[in-house]
Amino acid sequence: MSHKHVKEAFISNLNGTSLLEISLGLSLAPLCLLCRGLLLILYYLHYGKPLSSRTYSLLLDFLVLVSPLLFCCTVLSPILFFMPTIIAAFCAGVFSKIQSQRKHETRVPFRQIVKEFQETYLDPEYIPAITVFRVYVNVLTSISILAVDFPQYPRRYAKAETYGTGVMDLGVGAFIFGNALVCPEVRQKSCVTQPKFSNLTRQFFSTWPLVFLGVGRLLSVKSVEYHEHTSEYGVHWNFFFTLAIVRLAASLLLAIFPKNNSWIVAISLAVLYQLILNTTSLKMFILQGSNGRDTRVGFLNANREGLLSLFGYLAIYMASVQVGLCLLKVRNSVRGWIEAACFSLLTVLVLFLCLHVAQAYVDPVSRRMANLSYCIWVIAHCLTFFICFVVTDLTLVFTKLLVKGSSVPCCWNVVKPPGTSKKHETQAVPITREGKLLHTCLISAINKNQLLFFLLANVMTGAVNILIDTIHCKVASTLCILHLYMFFNCLIMYILHAKNIVLKFW
Repeated sequence: MSHKHVKEAFISNLNGTSLLEISLGLSLAPLCLLCRGLLLILYYLHYGKPLSSRTYSLLLDFLVLVSPLLFCCTVLSPILFFMPTIIAAFCAGVFSKIQSQRKHETRVPFRQIVKEFQETYLDPEYIPAITVFRVYVNVLTSISILAVDFPQYPRRYAKAETYGTGVMDLGVGAFIFGNALVCPEVRQKSCVTQPKFSNLTRQFFSTWPLVFLGVGRLLSVKSVEYHEHTSEYGVHWNFFFTLAIVRLAASLLLAIFPKNNSWIVAISLAVLYQLILNTTSLKMFILQGSNGRDTRVGFLNANREGLLSLFGYLAIYMASVQVGLCLLKVRNSVRGWIEAACFSLLTVLVLFLCLHVAQAYVDPVSRRMANLSYCIWVIAHCLTFFICFVVTDLTLVFTKLLVKGSSVPCCWNVVKPPGTSKKHETQAVPITREGKLLHTCLISAINKNQLLFFLLANVMTGAVNILIDTIHCKVASTLCILHLYMFFNCLIMYILHAKNIVLKFW
């Protein structure tokens, strides 16, 4: 068996992991973010000034925000169930130290701070949880696409062959979810009237880089005979094409149907597609081809997974547009966001109930087909992930009230209530509308060039696989390679952000 076939077999015929393990794994990123924020507040409390060194800021961000995730998806995966508790305990310890070290002369009673927290007003123009959600989906995807080629990455985290819930299966849907949260239709103010198909035109011109990248990936993979999992998207198809087509199709649907009814369109699409899968031979065609023996002759047969899963991904996108519209409703108080988080949590519980019913009586989760169960699962877990970031942000806002003048990058800016003098509006350090502190932050850096970060990760993944026999790497080599790979990607984004360079030319 050739080296290419060995690598393909290494990532094939897998069945995924449990929903519980994925849920626990998703809690790690918000906990790391909370840990970083608490450490910065403790630093301010100790030194009386924010961390201003860009070098130390980058190292702190990488070691706290990225490195723990690398360890948890490799050598620490056997004890993953304990990791959220360990990190949460460390955060609790840091919070306790912050509370105990506050100056006695400026100390306010805890009960009064809780009351002040509930009445706190937040910057309504910026929702940091959306930014952090999209960045972390990108970071986790970048880690996984290389780590999956090493033996230390558990096979249960990789993409399932037909049915199953792998971590990487969720990553694909989360990318679609994150894109929909910030699409033009969501960001467009309701009071602004535009031609009905203006967003479709804008999307048409903004998706050409995705098509270009898809063609580039196709040509490069075929030219170097790079290993590929054919049952993932097909022979010629890839995720860049999926993302481009879904964005165009969604803009067309949103030009036809009112965007506030996008949830109805999403349900209709997912249910209709599942009905067709169950009542026709379409399911057998996706799984076994037109001849029943997994033929790849002809364009449709060759790319059947990529082409037909578009309906499921489109349903996820439309549902995510509805989520985005709900999130961007004007909420400028902590109380309003607590209520929104509680409502979202209730929605998640309903979705998981629907998922249980769908898996039991309709069809198990299948990313390969992007069926109804897969759509429900992706939306439920993405909402859970987002709620965790909202809770993290609110916790950091509360901690900043304990330590006046402290600041955390990519966290809510506390403002004075409406109607007060704008001259003294901000209580924290100066922040721009995008929520960036005066010093550089890794999350802001990646957010500024997200597509470039994802492209760079893909190129670096290919280079590592061509140069190194990843399957036979020892533990120390694997950890070293993965850390160097992620640090290099983050460093490039950090340098571009420090120089205020955005490589977006469309």
